[in-house]
Amino acid sequence: MSPERPAPHEAPATPERPVHLRWRYLGVVALGGAVGTGARAALAAAFPPGAGISWTILAINVVGAFCLGLLLEALAHRGPDVGGRRTLRLLVGTGVLGGFTTYSTLADDTAQLLDAGRWGAGAGYALLSVGLGLVAVAAGVLVAGRFRPSTVGPGAVGPGAVDPSAVERAGDAS
Repeated sequence: MSPERPAPHEAPATPERPVHLRWRYLGVVALGGAVGTGARAALAAAFPPGAGISWTILAINVVGAFCLGLLLEALAHRGPDVGGRRTLRLLVGTGVLGGFTTYSTLADDTAQLLDAGRWGAGAGYALLSVGLGLVAVAAGVLVAGRFRPSTVGPGAVGPGAVDPSAVERAGDAS
């Protein structure tokens, strides 16, 4: 028999469907997106733009960028993107934070400022939003890195984890 074909008594392996084609995960993202969008809409209604500049949307995008950096860094150091970690990433990262942040509104607000001839305000708003977003995501990654699971010591978890007492016991056995 050729290695490409399964033996007659073996069923061919069916590949697992990609995550984006699984109804369970689509529902998780939609639920998170509804929560995030609702929170953004409530904040934007409570704090309307001042002088044509939506400081609320700027703050939402910066807070969302920080939270996304924090979440993804924390999850990355706790193991592979499977099971509960994948569900949490999709619910909170893609869903809640994807619905909460709104770079399309940033683009629209910037375009309206530019159309009104407020070139300085439009360019400044766009640059400030993107710059603060980059700083916020980096800060989120740094904060999460400070609290990552230990890879050295008793009860260490994660890739490359080392328990010094286990190393000592291994040395005693030789």
